[in-house]
Amino acid sequence: MSEFYELQENTNREDLKQVLRKLINNWEHEVVEFKEATNDYDKNKIGEYFSAISNEANLKSLQYGWLIFGVRNKDRVVVGSNYRDTKGLDAIKLEIAQNTTGNLSFIDIFELSVEVEGENRRVIMFQIPAAETGIPTAWKGHYYGRDGESLGPLSSDEFDRIRGQEKKDWSKQILEDATIDDLDKDAIALARQKYKEKMGKTHISKEVDGMSDEEFLTKLKLIINGKITNAAMLLLGNEDKDYLFASAPEAAWRLYNSKNDISDYEIFKIPYITLSDRLFGRIRNLTYRYMPNQLTLFPMETTQYDMWLLRELLNNCIAHSEYTIGGRIILNEFEDKLMLINPGSFLPGAIEPVLEPSYNPPFYRNQLLAETMVKLNMIDSQAMGIRRVFRIQQERYFPMPDYDLSNRNQVSVTIYGKSLDDNYMHVLYDNQDLDLQTVFLLDQVQKKHELPKEGVKYLRKLKLIEGRLNNLYISATVAKSTEQEAEYIKQKGFDDQYYKDMIIEYLKQWKKAKKKDIKNLLWDKLPEGLTDGQKESKIKNMLHALANEDLIMTDSDNKRLANWILK
Repeated sequence: MSEFYELQENTNREDLKQVLRKLINNWEHEVVEFKEATNDYDKNKIGEYFSAISNEANLKSLQYGWLIFGVRNKDRVVVGSNYRDTKGLDAIKLEIAQNTTGNLSFIDIFELSVEVEGENRRVIMFQIPAAETGIPTAWKGHYYGRDGESLGPLSSDEFDRIRGQEKKDWSKQILEDATIDDLDKDAIALARQKYKEKMGKTHISKEVDGMSDEEFLTKLKLIINGKITNAAMLLLGNEDKDYLFASAPEAAWRLYNSKNDISDYEIFKIPYITLSDRLFGRIRNLTYRYMPNQLTLFPMETTQYDMWLLRELLNNCIAHSEYTIGGRIILNEFEDKLMLINPGSFLPGAIEPVLEPSYNPPFYRNQLLAETMVKLNMIDSQAMGIRRVFRIQQERYFPMPDYDLSNRNQVSVTIYGKSLDDNYMHVLYDNQDLDLQTVFLLDQVQKKHELPKEGVKYLRKLKLIEGRLNNLYISATVAKSTEQEAEYIKQKGFDDQYYKDMIIEYLKQWKKAKKKDIKNLLWDKLPEGLTDGQKESKIKNMLHALANEDLIMTDSDNKRLANWILK
């Protein structure tokens, strides 16, 4: 089983370093353990921690936990580890699998080089899968758990909680009347090809080539005890045999014209392993030209939609749909955007946590289906697929995908095929090191969505937005042409410090000034977007700010007669 967990060489190392930083700064004792492991570490102890973290991850409804070598536990300082080499790490996967329940092993083992005080130090991150639903993970026949940072036997209460879990994996259930003859031979051949490509090992390819279809599908757990699972029929089933499902899975493409009326449509059935190619063969993916920077003489050209992005989102729809409630996966195509809809709730609850590098997803609704799609290279294996989708749009300077989670029984995501706000595009072009969370907030501004106060404060600190809470807009500080700057100044005005300096210079020249004098000085230089009342408030606030800075004061307690003077 260890071949299912090969290290992915193309995994984003910076993302993993962010995960490590988050785990060091904010971690849960039960599902993360740090060890120095300077040169070696007892394999039996690794097995005990594997069992404990696997069980605790299950109890916390997480997909996995972490055992990390090269970080001192007491103060979580990166000290580096010489534990085994890459070949030795590959071997530990099999060694662990030989002594765990169901031959579980690490999802992945990552080696990172972390710079500390000018020195590169090696950190090893063991990604441990949660115990399967209803089956506690044992190491050499013993069940372990955590109590805070302590390692010990799994309590009887926790053991009973795991054993008492209801098996809700629809994809693993047996389709009683189905046989292997109800599967599509071409779909099975494609699955063999995709699996060999994913594994990327010559000996695995030879092993698969020597298997019968039934042996191969049994290896993938799509056939269990000679019986066909829902996952097998969904991915590889013959279209004519979809009546074997209680509710036949379907997908639909619908084309909308400029009046938002449906002008064309098509229905798609199983096998879903080819659904993305069939479905996306219908959409128009036109060339889009745009100017990401106003000083560029030549426009950039790209397709409206990135195909990797579309496949990831569609395959997520397949993996996470709630097939027990029926309904279709739907692709709505509009002139400048696509909308994907699937039945079922969004298990993370909100999109913002998913964009965090340290995001730890809950259990998949269709665990077997999702695991199989990972093995066939249909979805991302590190739960980073959605983050990569957002990153692709960022790199194209396009709006972020919009997730609509207002309906508890469906998930809708909209992908834009054009820019919405030139300032958003220019900011992304000139600030290509912005993190996803910042870009997500900027995207909310360009779409006039409401932001939390913390988000507004954060973007103001970075000087990326301007305006009042009810009328925020993205700063055009990237504007460089004189004409654009002039128009921008009319809307934005100058920095507050500019106005304060004018007040100070005025008082140096004339020694004193009433409020009406200050008003006459600044009024026509304030942003045109402000109302008269807002301009009055802005002047008042600047005078009080200068007073709080001990730069000016009034020469009388009588507000009507008082003058502002230098302090």
